[in-house]
Amino acid sequence: MPVANVSDLVVRCPRKAVFLDRDGVINKIVYRDGKPTSPRSIGEFEFEGGVVPALKRLSAAGFSLFVVTNQPELTRGLLTKESLEMMTARIASRLAVEEIRICAHDNDAGCSCRKPEPGMLIELAHKHSLSLQDSYVVGDTWRDSCAATRAGCKSIILDRSYNHSALADWRVPNLDTAVEVICGRQG
Repeated sequence: MPVANVSDLVVRCPRKAVFLDRDGVINKIVYRDGKPTSPRSIGEFEFEGGVVPALKRLSAAGFSLFVVTNQPELTRGLLTKESLEMMTARIASRLAVEEIRICAHDNDAGCSCRKPEPGMLIELAHKHSLSLQDSYVVGDTWRDSCAATRAGCKSIILDRSYNHSALADWRVPNLDTAVEVICGRQG
């Protein structure tokens, strides 16, 4: 009997993934007039503490890592394409993520990619042969946990002062604790 082609095995053996929101998970939130917002320049972009070792642990545990982020500030004219590209390049150069997906649509665009819609997760699952039911979404808003539920993933919310009403499968204080939850469930 012939040995199966490696690419055939990948299709038949879906991988597990962790989808990470950007703002409030990967990088720090910027407060404007007391409201949480995304950074709008590379000067405002600052990684959350502990993000590099946390993602290394997830990768070592066998998870494929992806960043999925809504960035409507681009459409609203509050963020330049160049600034967004610089922030995305910084993430790609410092973190071991396979792909970064960005939805620049605003709330009323009706697209399938803007969280809480699951479009980015589903597209990445198809492209990278991912098992959504074995995957997690780590975010900081209800949009993240809702997209997770709609895609069939498990959801983890990082507890922040602005998201106490957001529901998820788990609510944890930080990314390191989210990693403990995810890795602890793999045993």
